[in-house]
Amino acid sequence: QVQLVESGGGSVQAGGSLRLACTASGLRLSNYAICWFRQAPGKERAGVSCISWSGSRVDYVDFVKGRFTISRDNAKNTVYLQMTLLKPEDTGVYYCAPDVVDPRYSGPRSFPLVPGDFRYWGQGTQVTVGS
Repeated sequence: QVQLVESGGGSVQAGGSLRLACTASGLRLSNYAICWFRQAPGKERAGVSCISWSGSRVDYVDFVKGRFTISRDNAKNTVYLQMTLLKPEDTGVYYCAPDVVDPRYSGPRSFPLVPGDFRYWGQGTQVTVGS
């Protein structure tokens, strides 16, 4: 059974940093393109960033460009989201999701992503940014 586990969230003040991590069981993350999503309070889940299976391609939604960095260490079967210069608007539950439809896709990603196209989800990790 596939299980996704997100970790690294917490509560920080504006301008602070957090590093999220995504691991999995039941599938090898190194074989998949991975996307991070955020679900802000009262809003739908929205794509934040994606990375191709090899790490050769990365994409970001406009409001995190220059502040967030997605990366992966396939030897550790882990995908990361380094978040810096955090803003209150970044608050939400963050999820990682493998692209099980086209796991080796290495082209550009257009936002917004369609969450319904991603089959597997973990419990997410809460990120809270105060003012």
